[in-house]
Amino acid sequence: MTKLFKLKLIALAISSTLITACGDAETNIVEKDPIEVPDDGHDHGDGIESLGRLAVLAGNSNSASIFDLDDNDLLGEFTLTYDTNTLSVSPSYRYALIASRGQDYISFIDSGLWSEDHGDHQHDYKQDPAFSDYELTNGSRPTHLVNHDGKLAIFYDGNADSGTTASVAVLTDNDITSATDTLPGISYDINMHGVAEPRGDHLLATIRRDDADSTSGNKVLPDRVGVYHFHDGEYELEQTLELTCPDLHGAAQNHDYVAFGCSDGVLLAHQHDDEYEAAKVVNIDAVGDLRIGRIYGHEASETFIGVASGHGGGPAVIVSINPAEAEMEELEWQLADGASAVSYSFSANGEHFLVLDSLGFLNVLEAHAHDGHTHWELAGQVDITDEDVTTMPEGMKFSMTVAQNGQFAYVADPIAQHVVQVHLEDLEIEGELELTFPPAAITWLGIAQEEEHSH
Repeated sequence: MTKLFKLKLIALAISSTLITACGDAETNIVEKDPIEVPDDGHDHGDGIESLGRLAVLAGNSNSASIFDLDDNDLLGEFTLTYDTNTLSVSPSYRYALIASRGQDYISFIDSGLWSEDHGDHQHDYKQDPAFSDYELTNGSRPTHLVNHDGKLAIFYDGNADSGTTASVAVLTDNDITSATDTLPGISYDINMHGVAEPRGDHLLATIRRDDADSTSGNKVLPDRVGVYHFHDGEYELEQTLELTCPDLHGAAQNHDYVAFGCSDGVLLAHQHDDEYEAAKVVNIDAVGDLRIGRIYGHEASETFIGVASGHGGGPAVIVSINPAEAEMEELEWQLADGASAVSYSFSANGEHFLVLDSLGFLNVLEAHAHDGHTHWELAGQVDITDEDVTTMPEGMKFSMTVAQNGQFAYVADPIAQHVVQVHLEDLEIEGELELTFPPAAITWLGIAQEEEHSH
């Protein structure tokens, strides 16, 4: 039986680094010249060594803060344009993205930490964070933002009430830096709650029939997937997968496959050069009539993780999907009674899958091969809070982000108003960042480890 590790913050308070954030929402950030790593002409891989930076969205004001994870210093606090925001990250992890869905608006905060390809070597830069002048205002209802291999696909749902249609925009960190005026993408002639997955020169995006009915509240869901190919500065539809995906919601990809959640299973798109072959993995009995509405994948993981949410707030069912074998399997580990998942993520190298639950436990799973099959098992749990979880501020929850340059996860606790650093191999809390406000969301920013992808 896997040993459970439960670590209380009080036991680590002496060794944890406690730095209290200060300043107000009107802090002015003065942009400095980049601090460049000296270049002696040799490709020896030297660069800036840093744990990275952390963007934190405040839960009690329309502000976002950037912290240095090396010393927990507050580097900047930014007043946001709107009161309702979500937080995500740019495809190369330089920029924090602030999306205001109801206002059709996306803004960007430059973390000040990034790397550039100089041909024979990577050149690292470090400067103060700053608001970017770049903003996106052309799409309606930006909802699903998907990063993959250096590209971000923003799916705009559109709005039936105002007569606006769905669309997709694809951008890179260079587009943000250069303030690219016109982004490539897709323009639909109907609204839908869809998703798009960027994959090399391809964009796999949802398609909705004109007569499709809403199956998720007021969100109209698509049921087909189109393969769009980028050439001559545009994405053009070159293939529509022959298999349907009723009530499509949620998507992910690994090195060989793109997966989409359906009401009857998972639709798989397998790439062969510029063509995609479609297959369906039907729901197993454990899923029943639930819909797999969230899927997680990683380039280094041969299996996907799917989540079928329960009806009326019932427990979710977590499954693994093996696309090569077209098999679905319920994980032996499932959430404890009374717990619900508030965040999921693969670790940076794909060796761990993380489930943060509402009771304040970070559940760390590892993949093991057995009889030629991959099975996910619980490696351990980290108890990230000493607080009474019933005192969680209304409308808030624990949140999590994963460092892309090592084996760390960061978990934000709105009750204690701090963020803890968890080492995923040791299953220990190794640091603490004190805040002066309840954190609503966090995301890691910085220089990610380089990985080679080829599609």
